[in-house]
Amino acid sequence: MSVGAILSESWTLYTRFFWRLVATAAIVFVVLDLIGAILYQIGKGSTAGGLFFGLIGFIISWVGLVWVQGALVEAVSDVRDGKADSSISELYSRVGPRLPALIAAGVVAAIGISIGLILFIAPGLFLLTRWCLFVPAIVIEKKSAGDSFGRSNELVKGASWPVLGVIVIAVVGGGIASGIISGVFQTVFSSFFGYWFGNLVGHSIFVPFVAAVLTLMYFNRAEAATPAAPAAPAES
Repeated sequence: MSVGAILSESWTLYTRFFWRLVATAAIVFVVLDLIGAILYQIGKGSTAGGLFFGLIGFIISWVGLVWVQGALVEAVSDVRDGKADSSISELYSRVGPRLPALIAAGVVAAIGISIGLILFIAPGLFLLTRWCLFVPAIVIEKKSAGDSFGRSNELVKGASWPVLGVIVIAVVGGGIASGIISGVFQTVFSSFFGYWFGNLVGHSIFVPFVAAVLTLMYFNRAEAATPAAPAAPAES
């Protein structure tokens, strides 16, 4: 697997269908980031209140985030042939039945990777690499939450370093860009509007690109793992 090829293909698809992918993300983030901004304002100035409302906001945001990621996996899969065949509402409708599995797997992944990064760093990076394809496995292959980790590990095995390279470049690069965008809005506008709209724009632009990278990497690894069909015998 080539790091450059995956990133190049992802960027080409992302820019070609930029507005569709951004709209798919923004339709949920407009509500998620609004809730986050409201809870931030309510909890601001109180340590206990900030922790309480921050926890509520995190839970709401996490549920919404995995839903968005699932819909974006469907969106990227839909436009791989060069055209969009499904509406945004259809994308979210198809992901709806997979939401419980996405939430369960997302919570396990977040806890496991976070503990690994905090304690030793290397185990966290290992889990991040081996589990990075659990969302496509759940959405595209209809795997359960538990089975999605095994399937992701199976696909990544043998290409761990290139996969980690793709993740680092896409997530770090996109995260820096998202942070700059959010910071500009929060500096220029009032605290509430800047916090809400800055996060909305940053998330709506950043998350679709990462989803495109992970989805195309999933297809790359899945196709590489599929044995070629035997050639038909020549007719005598």
